[in-house]
Amino acid sequence: MEKIVSLCKRRGYVFQSSEIYGGLNGCWDYGPLGVELLRNIKEGWWRAMTSREDVEGIDASILMHPRVWEASGHVENFTDPMVDCRECKARFRADQIADAPCGSPAYKGRPASRCQADGKFTDARRFNLMFKTFVGPLEDSSSVVYLRPETAQGIFVNFLNVQAASRQRPPFGIAQIGKAFRNEINTKNFLFRTREFEQMEMQFFVPPGSDQKWFEYWKEERFRWFQSLGMKKEKMHFHRHDAGELAHYARDAYDIEYEFPFGWGEIEGIHNRSDFDLTRHEQFSGKSMKFFDEQTKERYTPFIIETSAGASRSFMAFLVDAYREEEAPTADGKTETRVVLSLHPRLAPIKAAVFPLVNRDGMPEIARGIVSSLRPHFRVFYDESGAVGRRYRRQDEAGTPYCITVDSQTLQDRTVTVRERDSMVQERVSGGDLVAYIREKTL
Repeated sequence: MEKIVSLCKRRGYVFQSSEIYGGLNGCWDYGPLGVELLRNIKEGWWRAMTSREDVEGIDASILMHPRVWEASGHVENFTDPMVDCRECKARFRADQIADAPCGSPAYKGRPASRCQADGKFTDARRFNLMFKTFVGPLEDSSSVVYLRPETAQGIFVNFLNVQAASRQRPPFGIAQIGKAFRNEINTKNFLFRTREFEQMEMQFFVPPGSDQKWFEYWKEERFRWFQSLGMKKEKMHFHRHDAGELAHYARDAYDIEYEFPFGWGEIEGIHNRSDFDLTRHEQFSGKSMKFFDEQTKERYTPFIIETSAGASRSFMAFLVDAYREEEAPTADGKTETRVVLSLHPRLAPIKAAVFPLVNRDGMPEIARGIVSSLRPHFRVFYDESGAVGRRYRRQDEAGTPYCITVDSQTLQDRTVTVRERDSMVQERVSGGDLVAYIREKTL
């Protein structure tokens, strides 16, 4: 993980938020390459969902009526057990103190679980993870609202709006990508547990009785999606929630977990939410959330199959999965360690880098012309600094799948050298064919 975090800062993927002020724990900024990778992940997910005729899109507000969170159960149930160290005053999740170092001067660096055994912690109490704020000029109980801890509720309360406007009938889904906020007691493991993050959620509304069939369908469909973008199958598995793990709304639940350097961690959850959500919103709002089927003349409350992926966690999993170090030959016949981000070409922030072999004989001008021809179609990078081998290494580390070099042969026949990142194999391609060549390889 230290290597991944270092690469992220060095190559402009992720920076610590407010770093010049010492940083803000659990908050991260996406740099020039990071914002492109995150966008490509989200666009890949959005395309996979909304290219179907049975899924519609929505973008709901982050701020919602406070009764929404009462109906959803978040006010009552969205809590973690918290304990305080009596000496250093640090706070910990009571169920996650085994690996947390205590900051007490008397027990510096000692596992917090041992300090707990010595009575250094308070009794556990429930801590609600929702961020609270106020709407309007008065900061009193009548103006309290919450930053949403999940994007799903915006979909549920708009179920009938979307259904009527799109003229869909169950089974159909509503997809959304958006920010969510959780006031985590302890953030950890880089982007894995943060206080501000993005979710990619699709809620699939189905007739009662067909829920288990669709649950199995979406479980397998979502597993395949990660593989379609290059994630290694052997680094993924399903974790089924047992009765003690199930959320208050869930009839059945599986997590897709990825094997990070720190262990297995969830990157997406697939849940059979039954009719819990629409029923609760009907009870709390007084508005019917039932669907009336004009064809069968049946009125019912749909069951919901949820697919909820973390965009930030997926970003981190794709980075970890793509990272590798290997020995590669140098120009003088020796070898050196090559760091490579083998990102799927569809995810790679930069699709191609263009180099002039030397800064003379008109090569820079030709290279600049190639950049201009490619840039309307792809994210492209121009580099004329240093030996070409060094330039290759920089792009390998950034995850760029193709490097295009203008050389002496280009001056003769207008072909260029195209080098593929993972295999380092080179081939000659006509300059006029580059747009089609890169498009075929990366889209």
